[in-house]
Amino acid sequence: MGVLDGLAETASRQFPLFVSGLEVTLELLLVSTVAGLALAVPLALARLSRNPVLSVPSTAYAYFFRGTPLLVQIFIIYYGLPQFDAVRSSALWPLLRDPLPCALLAFSLNMAAYTGEVVRGAILAVPAGEREAALAVGMGRALALRRVILPRALRISLPALSNEVVLQLKATSLASTVTLIDLTGVGRRLAAKTYTTDGFYVAGAVYIVLTFLIARGFRLLEGRLNGFQRP
Repeated sequence: MGVLDGLAETASRQFPLFVSGLEVTLELLLVSTVAGLALAVPLALARLSRNPVLSVPSTAYAYFFRGTPLLVQIFIIYYGLPQFDAVRSSALWPLLRDPLPCALLAFSLNMAAYTGEVVRGAILAVPAGEREAALAVGMGRALALRRVILPRALRISLPALSNEVVLQLKATSLASTVTLIDLTGVGRRLAAKTYTTDGFYVAGAVYIVLTFLIARGFRLLEGRLNGFQRP
């Protein structure tokens, strides 16, 4: 019980610091997930397009962000972009010199690449009969996409999207490498201050709880949207 007592004491004594780190982690997760999902649909549609003007750049985007480590992407945006005079003289410089917007940008672009592939696969997985039925009742391709294909693809993609959100939660820990004090950053700060790993144990426990809540939330959503498929 001595170890557990020590962890409980660390959590209670540093409670405001952990709450502050949790707020940063949740902000990174929520903003990057929403932005990534918003970009994922047009990215998936561009990947499926027969027009090379759309498919080639979107494919290159997906391969770049899925083929390079997220940590490298964060460093390129936070440390690399300021080396260009055009960036420092642009209207975006007040944002790009701050670690939080840089981390959000990196996480959002990375999330879009992965979820775009999930959405693309879900669109391809929509049964051909449902596509044909939408066209048979007089819907145009755009209307069928909006009313039938995309809603059906969303239902199909929920399990994979749940995994991506969980992975994104764990990826937010990389934000501490650019001086952001998220949950992992709190653990690192306490480790440097106390020479113990208690802070990391507490942060890990919080990550486990968040992962459970995300998985449970998606499972409830999947049951609600896909309940008609139950035998």
